[in-house]
Amino acid sequence: MGFSIKPTEQLLRERGLQRGGKVQKFIDSECIRHMDKYTPFQTGFLKRSVILGSVIGSGILRYIAPYSRSVYYNNAGRGIEGTARGGLRGPKWWERMKAVYGDIILRSAAKLCGGKSKRR
Repeated sequence: MGFSIKPTEQLLRERGLQRGGKVQKFIDSECIRHMDKYTPFQTGFLKRSVILGSVIGSGILRYIAPYSRSVYYNNAGRGIEGTARGGLRGPKWWERMKAVYGDIILRSAAKLCGGKSKRR
């Protein structure tokens, strides 16, 4: 009496873990949503550029504003909602968002695919 195991691709697809699947789309969307309040805002193009430059579900979030890199590393956070004034907007918004929401996103993604996060 033997047993059979489903192919890897089928197992991943059943859990929504395939490339571009529901779990990756969820993670991408949640990262964009939470980064929004950390992203510097002058005209609004920088924070919109991640939606315009990314394919949700690819696992790659790309800001297409030509000044994105410079602002990411060099922003002083002196705007109305900037970090220098007690707000959240400022440099390295990905790292700062991840420090606050990373575990929440991870646990939610694990729950979405029917698993459990090892992180507490």
